[in-house]
Parts: sequence; structure tokens; C-alpha cells
Amino acid sequence: MKNLQEATEKICELKGNLVALDALVSALISQWPEPARAELLRVFSVNIEIARTVLLNAPVSDLTVAAFDHDTGRMAAFLRSGSPTQA
Repeated sequence: MKNLQEATEKICELKGNLVALDALVSALISQWPEPARAELLRVFSVNIEIARTVLLNAPVSDLTVAAFDHDTGRMAAFLRSGSPTQA
């Protein structure tokens, strides 16, 4: 049971870290001018395709790929609009 408790605590820690990082990146990007966001979106789109290919060929669950697709879509929309969207 101790291993399950430790795993649960680590998952919660990782979730908190991810939310904090998302808040920081969102704040930084919201301060950038539109041309910088547009260039970042272009580069990000290329990297999304590379990362998705890696995920599809890795031993990960479909839930991981779905979460990746959801978050990259949300982030791309943020870069296009300049304002964060709900998760």
C-alpha cells in the first residue's frame, strides 16, 4: 500500500507542477506582441507533429495521446488569440 500512496503523491505533485508551468507560460506569452506569437505558433506546430509521431510510436496509452492533442490544441488556440482558454 505504501507504493500506491507514493505513486499517488507523485502524480499529484506532477499535476501541480504542470499547472504552475502552464500559468507561467501563459503569462509570458500574453505579454508578447502578435508577430512573436505567430512565429511561435509556426514553430510549435512543427514540433507538435514531431512529438505526436513519437507518441504514436511509443508504448503510451491512448489517454496520453488524447491529453497531448487536447493541450496542444488549447495552446495553439491561445497563441492565435492571445488570450488563454479554459482547459
